Amino acid sequence: MIGVIDYGMGNLYSVSKALERIEAPYVISEKIEELQKADSYILPGVGAFRDASAILDNMNLKTFIQAAVSEGKLLLGICLGMQLLFEESAEQGISKGLGLLKGKVVKLAEQDQEGNRLKVPHMGWNSLSIHNNSPILTDSEQGYAYFVHSYYVSEMDEKALLASVDYGVNIPAVVGIENVYGVQFHPEKSGPVGMSILKRFKQLSEEQKVKK
Repeated sequence: MIGVIDYGMGNLYSVSKALERIEAPYVISEKIEELQKADSYILPGVGAFRDASAILDNMNLKTFIQAAVSEGKLLLGICLGMQLLFEESAEQGISKGLGLLKGKVVKLAEQDQEGNRLKVPHMGWNSLSIHNNSPILTDSEQGYAYFVHSYYVSEMDEKALLASVDYGVNIPAVVGIENVYGVQFHPEKSGPVGMSILKRFKQLSEEQKVKK
């Protein structure tokens, strides 16, 4: 079963509908005792990093997530949820993330290196460039995904960069190492590419349960 972590800043409706489409058993909860029953977790997120980090701290969910990952449970961060996987963010001042992956979250520039104006937030469909295959992503997923964000991850470990998009800078779009994964885009709104990633996450979760 997949535990969708409810801390008040995620698009829970669209995520739950996507999980229903792929027939993945799930529970949405903010209660640690309920989430402990899950085999893997999805951390959704829409909004400001600082607010999300503070809420996770106040609800003791940050330490719960870190402990679950250290025990080997799978975690998938979506949009802001992906950014929270990293060490810190400069949004509204420096605030700490989960520290599960190396990297910092910084604001997108409003022009590229040639001086061309870029719209921020970055909103719309972009083509993924695959960097590294992984259990959650292969070359077959090279397609378009839907993005809505004003911040992106920089200074990350290249080994954890699975896919990126070009928007004036190289934006990490899919990240992952060992049992921690993240997508900057919204998989539930990203057509075949997004659904394929969710299906692979479901499959990994089922395989992990069998191993136990």
